[in-house]
Amino acid sequence: MIVMAASKTRATVTAEPAKCPTCKGSGEVSRTVHVGRKRRPVGQQTGICLTCLGSGEATD
Repeated sequence: MIVMAASKTRATVTAEPAKCPTCKGSGEVSRTVHVGRKRRPVGQQTGICLTCLGSGEATD
């Protein structure tokens, strides 16, 4: 009868959480700012991502 010793290697898996698809993990998103009656775009404004609330991690 052959007995094999069990391997005692510990696998440390550091699974990082999935990134938010909206902000791609940065926690910030940019929106175009419009001004005037014709709603001309003049620039962009950065704010927190409302999908992940600025954490950068995907929610379930």
